[in-house]
Parts: sequence; structure tokens; C-alpha cells
Amino acid sequence: MNAGCLLGQALAVDRDKFSELVTKKIEENPYIEIIKEEVTKINDEEITIIATGPLTSSGLEEEIKRLTGQDRLFFYDAAAPIVTKESIDMSKAFTADRYGKGESDYINCPMTKLEYEAFYNELINAERVELHNFENGGLFEGCMPIEEMARRGSQTLTYGPLKPVGFGKLGDVYAVVQLRQDNSEGTLYNMVGFQTNLKFGEQKRVFSMIPALHDAEFIKYGVMHRNTYINSPKLLDATYNLKGTNVFFAGQISGVEGYVESISSGLVASLNAIALYNKSASISDDLLNKLEDIMKGKNIIFDKHTMIGALADYISSSHDNFQPMNANFGIFGEENRFKSKQEKYEFLSKRALEIISSYIS
Repeated sequence: MNAGCLLGQALAVDRDKFSELVTKKIEENPYIEIIKEEVTKINDEEITIIATGPLTSSGLEEEIKRLTGQDRLFFYDAAAPIVTKESIDMSKAFTADRYGKGESDYINCPMTKLEYEAFYNELINAERVELHNFENGGLFEGCMPIEEMARRGSQTLTYGPLKPVGFGKLGDVYAVVQLRQDNSEGTLYNMVGFQTNLKFGEQKRVFSMIPALHDAEFIKYGVMHRNTYINSPKLLDATYNLKGTNVFFAGQISGVEGYVESISSGLVASLNAIALYNKSASISDDLLNKLEDIMKGKNIIFDKHTMIGALADYISSSHDNFQPMNANFGIFGEENRFKSKQEKYEFLSKRALEIISSYIS
């Protein structure tokens, strides 16, 4: 069964076929016993993989809080769009921290009054995502969508996240959009204050009106929806193991986002759960020499130059503002030393396939 389908130049997933395929594989596996009941207690002395989804029940949510020591989960995903640094037009941007309080960590995208007014009019009239019932009811009071903030008045943004102050004299600059570095390699940048309910196509259209972002590559669009995930950079290592325990996390709860990404995290977590089990098993030295690392109980950490490894590294590395991440070339952290994106992506893909092939062989 093929769960993929081409949408333009992108490979998308047919949700129904995908879930049907996964369910079929699990049900047909003789080594898996399916027990259909709610789980609200986890024995952390046993090797366990928690792969609950974004609509985790309240009982399991409380148990995860106990296991992780968190007083809350990142229960609502209010994330701003992320763009690649190489796609930002730096001839129309500048680096600086407002009021000189940092080390020029931000990329600032200025707009004139005419540019801002055109952007503002499109922003307040752009098409939004229709919210589900469980996503209404004061959900975003502490984190206002950028388009809702704009509807309060044409100057609200220029006195808020787009205020053009703290940079010295900027001439005819009327508003400034700030981009904050989103990964340690400095290849990804987050649009500060741009959490939004706009449809993805509308985000691309409207946010590309910002002069420095006219050709921006959006590797993640802004979202505001219910999404349970843990603070993985503080809690998990690159094997998806909850540090110091026998518990692993996989799927969206771990901070990866997407169907294939969730399968990837499950693969890494399960391989390392097996390794953890074999680490405590009694194996003779003669047999041990013949076994692969996984049977010797060694951690299985994929190379960061593969997408599987890059995702695991992203969710387990330090982030000031961690948010769920899809698979994308930006998290490879590769500097821009290529003549074109096509050349870069072909190189990264070929290298990753060679590394994965060496694992398989």
C-alpha cells in the first residue's frame, strides 16, 4: 500500500491510507500484543516507550508530568514561522539587538510606512484556519495571534512586536520585524511575535510582503493549536530516552512533528529500548563478540548528517524557545557554501543516503 501522494513538487501523506497501513502492520505482527484501554500509570522501572499523540488524555498527561518533573506540558503549540537564513535578503535587513542589549543576535527586517500599510491591510484580511471547539475559549489570551493583535488598530503592531525603536536612527523606517536565531548553527530564524492562525498559503503570501523576506523559504509555518509535547531539550537525549530512567518518548510528544518524523522517532526509541534491555541481559563473551552494537546494549545514535539523526539532535539540543519541528534541510546546520539550493539539497541527500546505507549494510 502506498501512503504517499504527490502534491505539486511535494510528497504528502494520505492520512487515511497511512493510518490504515500502520494499523495493519501492527495487527499482523506476531510479536505485538494489542491492549485497547486507557493508560494512566507508567511503571518507570520497566522499559517503556510513551508515544501518545497531541490529544493526550488528562490522566496520562498528569502521569507524564510526574515522570518528567514538569508542572505543565507545552500543551498549546503557539509557534511562529521559521525561515532559512540563506533565503533572507540581507541587503534589506540588518543585524542588531534592540537597545544594544545583546551581541547582534537578531536579524531585523525594516519596512517603510507604505510597505507596512500594504502588509497590514493584507494581514487583517487574510484567510484564517477554522478552529475546532477544543481550541476556542480563551485559548490564546497569553499569546495573541499576530493578525488578531493587528485588528485592534493599525498602530498596535508598531507599538508592539514591530516597534522601530532601540536601533538608533533608521531614516524612514516605520516598522521592524525581528528574526531570532532558532538553532545553534544559525541556519534557521524564527519570526518573533508572529504566532498565527492564518492558513499556510496566506502566511507565505502575506509575510513575503516584508521586503527582506520576499523570497523567504518557510521551513515551518506558524501554528496555534492544541499540541501536547514535553520540553525535550531538557529531558531527552538523542536516543529519545528520558535521562536517568528506563522510559523513552516517541512521536509528537517528543517534539517532532509529522507522520514520517514520528515514525523516525519511534524507530530510534525502539532500537535503543532493545539495546537497554540487552544491556541487562546475560550474554556470554563469545556470543557478545559476534553481536551488533544493539545487542551489546550500546546506544544507537544516528549521524547528524542524516534526517533521522538531525531530528534526534534537534529535540535533544539546547533551545531557548523549543517548539515541535518537521524534517527539513535547515536542521542539518550546513553552512551556505553551494552555488544553488538544488546543488545543496542534492549533496545533503546523497551524503545522508550513503550514511544510512552504511548503517543498513
